[in-house]
Amino acid sequence: MNWKFIFYDWFGWNVTLFQAVNTGTPATLAPLASFFSFFGSYWTAPLILVGLWWWSKEETDPDRANTISNRLSGFILAFLLGLLAATVLKLGFDFPRPSIVLGELVRVIGEREQNYSLPSGHATYSALVLGVLWPLVSRRGRIGLVLYAVLVGWSRIAAGMHFPADVLTGWCLGLGSIVLAGRLISLAAPAWHAARHKLVLVWYAVAVCAFIADQFAKLVIVLTYAYGEQVEVTPFFNFVHVLNPGAAFSFLANAGGWQRYFFIILGLAVSAWLMRMLKQGLPRLEALGYSLILGGALGNVADRLFRGQVVDFLDFHWQNLHWPAFNFADVAIASGAALLIMSALTQGKATSKTERHTYLKS
Repeated sequence: MNWKFIFYDWFGWNVTLFQAVNTGTPATLAPLASFFSFFGSYWTAPLILVGLWWWSKEETDPDRANTISNRLSGFILAFLLGLLAATVLKLGFDFPRPSIVLGELVRVIGEREQNYSLPSGHATYSALVLGVLWPLVSRRGRIGLVLYAVLVGWSRIAAGMHFPADVLTGWCLGLGSIVLAGRLISLAAPAWHAARHKLVLVWYAVAVCAFIADQFAKLVIVLTYAYGEQVEVTPFFNFVHVLNPGAAFSFLANAGGWQRYFFIILGLAVSAWLMRMLKQGLPRLEALGYSLILGGALGNVADRLFRGQVVDFLDFHWQNLHWPAFNFADVAIASGAALLIMSALTQGKATSKTERHTYLKS
């Protein structure tokens, strides 16, 4: 008897419960399982981000608007923590999917998946959504959130994609990421207020965290996969181990080699400029955007300095059309850019309100 049999197989109950749900789900509920599998995926994260941002801007109560804005920041940090933790666990355990363990006994809705069953990414994400919205909604809303998370977990078992232990681990991972993100933000808040007119050390800390997360994920990939190896995770997502001599998303990857030194110099120059910008007491959303870009830029610069090329490992595709592989540094840079756009829109809206108010008074 080993630890897997106790903590993952649950003395055999993990498979028993899976078969009860998977084979006991009527075929007429297959569209419902597909529906909650889609709306329980990471692809809907932009909807949550935009929704929270819009809600914070439309809220007339300043205290509640600030609470919603804090939940937005918490969701971004928790999302990155959850994504990193789920990636590390999937790579570390590499448990097979139900269709590999049980073969034809599994009824699969959609395309069969083979690897990385633990944890369920969908369950992780549904728990993130539940955790971030929980303080903002009424009792009925909370019941709806719990029902949403349960149905997402059910959909992954009914579709033959995950065992109950994968779903339970995903829920715990998502809620844990929300709690950890909240603790980190609450600990950083006094430092942010104390340092906003001095060196904004809290934003440097965010950049360092993004840098460490990126480098840790790349180290796991390098140690786990041979160069050029590709492993299917879902029908639209693979883990790969490729080296990119260009910029984010393989820009200038086919240049003659000069791009390595160009991007090192450019990355260091941009990082220095970002560090200077963060000293100026920027609004929170804008400062968070700059700090994520800083951490991502330094992550890719480190690769170019010590490896000569950037390690990419996230491969999204649709049939034979592949988006250029990328990494967590690229995710941090893209997330930071999105936050800067949201901050600019927010400031523009505030300016227009002020101008309209001034016009009406005159």
